[in-house]
This record gives sequence, C-alpha cells and structure tokens, in this order.
Amino acid sequence: MKKILLCAAIILTCSFLIPAQTAELHKKDLHTKIDSLNIKPKEVTTEGSVTVEGQNINYQAVAGTIILKDSKDEPTCSMFYAAYFKKGVSDKTQRPVTFLYNGGPGSSTIWLHMGAFGPKRVYSSDDKFPPPAPYKLVNNEYSLLDASDLVFIDAPATGFSRVVGKGKGEDFFGIDQDAQAFAQFISSFITKFDRWNSPKYLFGESYGTTRSAVLANILERQENISLNGVILLSEILNFNTSPDGPESNPGVDLGYILSLPTMAATAWYHHKLPGQSKELEPFLKEAEHFAMTDYSSALSEGSTLDENRKKQIAEKLHEYIGVPADYILKANLRITGGEFEKVLQEDNDLTTGRLDTRFSGTTMDPLSKTAEYDPQSAAISSAYVSLFNSYVRDVLNYGKDETYRPSGRKYMTPWDFRHKQPGVGFSWGSSNVMPDLAAAMKYNPNLKVMLNSGYFDLATPYFAADYTMHHLPIPNKLQKNIEYYYYKSGHMVYVHPQSLKEIHDNVAAFIKKTHS
Repeated sequence: MKKILLCAAIILTCSFLIPAQTAELHKKDLHTKIDSLNIKPKEVTTEGSVTVEGQNINYQAVAGTIILKDSKDEPTCSMFYAAYFKKGVSDKTQRPVTFLYNGGPGSSTIWLHMGAFGPKRVYSSDDKFPPPAPYKLVNNEYSLLDASDLVFIDAPATGFSRVVGKGKGEDFFGIDQDAQAFAQFISSFITKFDRWNSPKYLFGESYGTTRSAVLANILERQENISLNGVILLSEILNFNTSPDGPESNPGVDLGYILSLPTMAATAWYHHKLPGQSKELEPFLKEAEHFAMTDYSSALSEGSTLDENRKKQIAEKLHEYIGVPADYILKANLRITGGEFEKVLQEDNDLTTGRLDTRFSGTTMDPLSKTAEYDPQSAAISSAYVSLFNSYVRDVLNYGKDETYRPSGRKYMTPWDFRHKQPGVGFSWGSSNVMPDLAAAMKYNPNLKVMLNSGYFDLATPYFAADYTMHHLPIPNKLQKNIEYYYYKSGHMVYVHPQSLKEIHDNVAAFIKKTHS
C-alpha cells in the first residue's frame, strides 16, 4: 500500500502508474466527470517574444480547445492546447511543428511547457528544495521555438481538457483509446492551422513515450500522416522493464537488471560507494556489463544458485549500488526501486528521489520498507503549478474562470492497460508497445527516432530504455534511424540547467537535419 501511495503522490509529474497500482487506486467508486457545457471550441490569441541562445524570436501564441467527435459527429472531448507559432514565416512547408505532451497516464503537460521548451520557464534551483512563493518565471533561453513551432497538449481530463457531451471515460482512458484521441486532435489541428505539408514531430515524456509509439503507428498507417521524427524523453515502451513492482511479476527479472546502472549512478552521486569512482560514465559502463553478465546470470538460476555464488553477487552489488550486502541477501538479490530509494541514505534519515535520484528528502517513516514519497516531486511541483496557473491566465489570457488540473487522475476511470498490438492482437502480461513503434518505422523507413535519457532517473531507467530500443523488432538497417543521448540529470532532464541546454541543442539539431 505504501508503494501505491507513493505513485499516487507523484502523479503530478510525468511518471507512469503500473497496472496493479492503477487498479488499487480506483477501488473507491470514482466516476468520470462528464462536463456537457462549453462544447464549442475556444481560442485566444496573444503575441510575445523570446530570446533563445541570443536569438530574438517573435511569436503568436494560441491557447484554445479542439473538439473531438464520435462516428456520429457528436462531441466527446474538448482538448486544450497552447500553441506557439514563429512570426514572419512565409512558407509553412519549411517550418516544422512539434506536438508535445507529458504522461502519467493522467498528467497535464505543464512540465514540458513550463520547464523545458515553452517561451517562459520556471527558474530551477536544480536538485535543491526551493523557497516558497513567490516563484520566478524567466525567459526560456532554451525554448525550441528556434527550431519548430510548438503545440503543448493536455490529455483528456487533465489541464483544461474535459470529456464532454456523448463522451465516456472508457472512450479515452486506456492505451489505445488515448492514442486515438491524440490522433484525432493532431489531424484536426493540422487542418485548422493549415500544417498538413509541414514537417511533423512527436515529443513525449515518460508515459508520453508509450503514447508516442502507439500514436506514431496510428498516424502513419491509419491517418496517412507521415512523421519526420519521434522524440522520446524518459522512455517506457515495455513495462516489464520497470523497477516499480517487478516482484508482482516473478520469473521476469528485467526490472532488477536494467535498473542496476541507475542505482549505481545514484550511489555514486551520493557518495555511498565503498570505492568511489572519480568518473561517472566509465563506472556506469562497468555496472552495465555486470548487470548483463554476472548479475543477469545469477538471477536466471533462481533457487539453483549456489549459496557461495549468491554471497559473491551480493558483495559485488554492494560495490556498485551502495546497499549493504546483508540487505541484498535478504532481498534475494532483487532490490525494487522503492526499496532502494528508502534504504540508500537511511543512515542519514533521508529518502532518495525517484524521478530524479539526485534529490533527497527527510524520510517519512524510518520503519517503512519502501519510499513513501518522491523528494523531487515535493521540491518542484508547487512552483510549476503555481506559475502555470498565473501564466496561462495573465499572459495567455485563457481560463480565468476555469480550473486547471495538473493531474486528472481522480477524474478518470481505471486506466485500461490492455493493448492491441499491430498484427498480433491483445498483448499478454505487462503492456508492451514496442511493436507499434517498430511498425511505424517499417511503414515509413524515413522516420527518425531520438532517445533522451537521464542517468539519475529511477522511474524509467536509461539502461532499460537503451535495452528496449536495441530490441525493437525492426531490421538492423533501421537501427541507424535511432539516435541516443544521455544526460547527468533525472526523469525531467530539463530541471538541471546544463542538461536543459544540452537537450535543447540536441533536439534542435535533430529537427533541423530531419526536415531539411
């Protein structure tokens, strides 16, 4: 139950919930709130300017809604967006447009909007807990407006987006339903703003990457909308790789194996290693090798593993992740994400962050087995939510009498994690959308994919993302269409100022070379 409460507490960020946790959260009778009012689309236009790495960019901002409809042309959902268009562009075919969204499922997109690529951003104190309001909103010198027009989208029931009219929760709250909604939104948006012949990109974070895989396949094969690129940040395509809840899936050890390098990076950062390495990346290469060889082999032996060998593996794990060998042995060599976050710094009565393990916070209950909250979420959420609520009303002039939902979780029916894979049917076990991205890449061999990962992300570990992409069911010749980038930050890499610059420069370069 403590693990469930942790995931519920951090849903305001971009993290995902695994199926078992989602079902538990909704044991109470939570009904989808259907808002039958204001079904007509809204639109407010303003103007502004931003200086990006010394370049001044004037833009037009449009905050509004697009109405989704069913097969009978009845309204089902009002989806909110904030779009930024560079002024002075004479040829839209040469101006890319990027659709951005966070994940959850159940998160709005204030995080990417106000922390990463919008024209204004929340001033970040990096891995420290900031002082209370008033918070600082500053010019975003790393906005992506220098490379692309931007459309930040709130999923149904999040932000200002609402299920309306004939719509029902089950029409939107699931892997396939959600992706279909976003496909209809994008098709309607490019029609409304005459962007059918513009270069087009998807940018998803966390569960937003799950969405992107399914959405890319739908757009390519169902809607005849070819994409130039799919940009993944903090990727989770195969939920079997998650360090959250692997104990509920015994016999599948990927969650333990692939999170080990992130645990090693975290122990390195907090100086919890018995022999502290001076350089992070060479140390991580060692950890990756150990994870895929000796550690993986030991776990695969199950109960047949020799006791002496088991002790040797525990001692070696201690050298990599800093957790005492005795604890590792009691855990049968298998440490979940929540357990690691709780135990790593417990000698100082500190809990380690999940979304960004560089963060630390006072432990709630010293006797708990797992972490009971995420210190990073506690540190940044108020600033993001407070500043966006001011910004959207005072600058974009939208939503003055409406409630913005950073998380739509309590308004949503249980998330349907069943997924109908292309050409296969419903997948068995944990959700896996790898076949969807693979199908999109096969259908459109020019589609490029960019993977961005933070070393200190224990929600969607970088090594799990790397493993997933190298196991996509695609021909080897299409692997060259995938680029890999890593940052000394966490799940929300943009919270770290240097990583924000790096991801901006990398994404801007990716967009430039894939549309020109």
